[in-house]
Amino acid sequence: MESQKSPVWFITGCSSGFGHELAKLVLAHGWRAVVTARDKTRVAELARGADDRALALDLDITNAVQITAAVQAAEARFGCIDVLVNNAGYGYQASIEEGEDAEIRAQFDANVFGLFAMTRAVLPGMRARRKGHVLNITSVAGIIGFPGSGYYAASKHAVEGWSNALADEGKPLGIKVTCIEPGPFRTDWAGRSLRQTPNRIIDYASTAGSRMKGTADGSGSQAGDPVRAAEAMIQITESENPPLHLVLGAWGVDAVANKLKATLAEVEAWRDTGLATDFPKN
Repeated sequence: MESQKSPVWFITGCSSGFGHELAKLVLAHGWRAVVTARDKTRVAELARGADDRALALDLDITNAVQITAAVQAAEARFGCIDVLVNNAGYGYQASIEEGEDAEIRAQFDANVFGLFAMTRAVLPGMRARRKGHVLNITSVAGIIGFPGSGYYAASKHAVEGWSNALADEGKPLGIKVTCIEPGPFRTDWAGRSLRQTPNRIIDYASTAGSRMKGTADGSGSQAGDPVRAAEAMIQITESENPPLHLVLGAWGVDAVANKLKATLAEVEAWRDTGLATDFPKN
């Protein structure tokens, strides 16, 4: 059967946003997909009409037992996982000082530790076949720490650094890695899914407080199109040499480019100070 030759995608967080649109496009291509959500009834319609190519599963990525069960079910059904898309996660906003420990730890459990565990569960199969592609949905915030989003940025920075290491470890084994770094997109990230600790310290009103308000107010009118983002993700998986970093959206591309240029300029400006910290050469 042709479906047995098509790539197998495993996508986390398919109930809305990028995961939902990507799952629809993958299945529309005639490929196979494991579509997951904490409650699989929320993704049942994605599988409808594609029962031979779609598998809907319950998956909370903070639950190690569910991760193991989901990967085993996927491999039992389709034999392999070719593309893993670590999309599940959410945003948390607060000023640094007002961040709440429970919220911060929950953010890292989902955005970082859950993503790590999910990938570890899939890697043995990819390594055995010497083939696979891991897409980690990070963010422009994985490169730039914006006021009000420090803890979210920290979670995405963690995934970025980890992905660099995974890419180097996976390259000799045929495993590719890409960080997908969206700017503002018209998803639920800034709406229903966003968690915030209100800014009450007036000293942060013009920084964290202002940005938090702007994020909430702009929900639903962002320039980024999730469908076009999903198309870009599919495009890179068909490339022989996919990028390690793919920034999405004009705002994001400009913001990241400007940040990296400024960082390089700063490194060069302080080059002599940095070089002088080595032991003197004999």
